[in-house]
Amino acid sequence: MKDALTIHRALLERETTHQIVRLPVAITHADELPRALGLPARRCLVTRVYTCDDVRPERRFLTGVVVAAGDLPPAEAVRRAVGARLIRPARPDLVNAVTEYAAGLVCPLLLPEGMPLLVDQSVVNANPLDEVVYAATGEPSTALAIRCLDLYAISGAKPVAFPSVQTGAAPTSV
Repeated sequence: MKDALTIHRALLERETTHQIVRLPVAITHADELPRALGLPARRCLVTRVYTCDDVRPERRFLTGVVVAAGDLPPAEAVRRAVGARLIRPARPDLVNAVTEYAAGLVCPLLLPEGMPLLVDQSVVNANPLDEVVYAATGEPSTALAIRCLDLYAISGAKPVAFPSVQTGAAPTSV
């Protein structure tokens, strides 16, 4: 499984400024980061993972969507953005196996090649590029602190303007 040390080493190799932050309380889901860090939800990012059925029969893939903690992107908009026929939240065991992160604590970095990653445009707009944001590391006791610009550049996340993100509708545990 990937963890904070894996992320730290990868970012050191890229000479990317970052910090692995020890959380004062353990979390079970990235949606708990704002409470654990005492920060606004817009600065704490969650990577939601979805199973997609491609327009070609018998082909499935996973996609990730980076949103502010507590937010849930509209499934239909995610489906259209990745060109899928059907979309649904990925099962935790599948997320664990494919991403190598704990399902509720997926980091938007070091995801499998070929796994599309989207970022909610409202998150991009809410956080200046030089501001530090926080993301899960796959571990319940740490978070990644990294500048927005670096996170977006390294993750390769494609900004998407979702018409109506549901704020506060996300699950708090997996």
